[in-house]
Amino acid sequence: MENFIVSARKYRPSIFNDVVGQAHITGTLLNEINSGHLAQAFLFTGPRGVGKTTCARILAKVINQKEGDNPDMDYAFNIFELDAASNNSVEDIRALNEQVRIPPQVGSYKVYIIDEVHMLSTQAFNAFLKTLEEPPKYAIFILATTEKHKILPTILSRCQIFNFKRIQIKDMVNHLKTIAEKENIEVDNESLHLIAEKADGGLRDCLSLFDQMASFCSGKITYEKAVENLNILDRDYYFKITDSLLNQNIAEVLNHFDEITNKGFEGQLFLNGLSEHFRNLMVCKNSETVHLLDVGENHKVKYDEQSKLVDLSFLLNGLNINNQFDIEYKNSRNQRLHIELALMKLCHIRSMLNNATTLEELKKKVMNI
Repeated sequence: MENFIVSARKYRPSIFNDVVGQAHITGTLLNEINSGHLAQAFLFTGPRGVGKTTCARILAKVINQKEGDNPDMDYAFNIFELDAASNNSVEDIRALNEQVRIPPQVGSYKVYIIDEVHMLSTQAFNAFLKTLEEPPKYAIFILATTEKHKILPTILSRCQIFNFKRIQIKDMVNHLKTIAEKENIEVDNESLHLIAEKADGGLRDCLSLFDQMASFCSGKITYEKAVENLNILDRDYYFKITDSLLNQNIAEVLNHFDEITNKGFEGQLFLNGLSEHFRNLMVCKNSETVHLLDVGENHKVKYDEQSKLVDLSFLLNGLNINNQFDIEYKNSRNQRLHIELALMKLCHIRSMLNNATTLEELKKKVMNI
């Protein structure tokens, strides 16, 4: 059987231009390299799977490259990686300090990449401090962490800090499209949006989910299969329930919710999804905010159509009710009834708004709904 290489490794960027969604980082690093104003200590901080270690490896490679060098040369002898999660003792840092004293045999710099640096003990940080404060001119330190607040201020003050951000959905979708073409995988835009949303800003997680879907669907990923395999509540349910709420059809709303619970979804997850649906409808009602709607093209059309049928007052009151019931959910003894009561109240928003004759009466009804 042929050895399979996961997409996160197979398509790992080897140059700064290939890094997805971190242009503010890669642009600054390239400017520093080109101008010769390279710091000796960097701190790369941000969520998991957004390119911190990848950028560290590319930086280590680029600063050692000289004109005429083979672009595929990785300068492995100049790059030292330390996983602070499993090498966090004073002895480990002392060994690193001893190694720093030896100048590079090839290339201009020795680069030390310390991943999960927040896992170092206080004693290890203190042992590392002197080396970080006065490093040899050939030594570059790149520290990577997901929890910057756990790092000593004395360490932070000696580093140039780069804050990596979550990857935007549109950037992940475009990246997945490129990979799908190279791997001859059929996939629609709606499915890619689902995968990107499920990844929650982490490109590595996004690529893992894509590999999983490609295997599950045998090379042809469809929206229905993506919903099933990723255990995501189909957005179409929210469109149906909102229509029923606008028609004040309690029976229909409760039947839709029963279908959702029978599929194994928790009430709070459903309630949060309904709040997000109301939010999406709200941003669709104004041309200045419609760009905040980050969904596939098919769902954009549906949101645009439904937003024309619903009043802003309905959405604001609906969000208020959802928020109230979300806060009280964990303390409820009968959580299913708790969500059903929320849905019943949502059904009566329109009649409450229509029957209110004065502003004061409307305020009272909104507070008591």
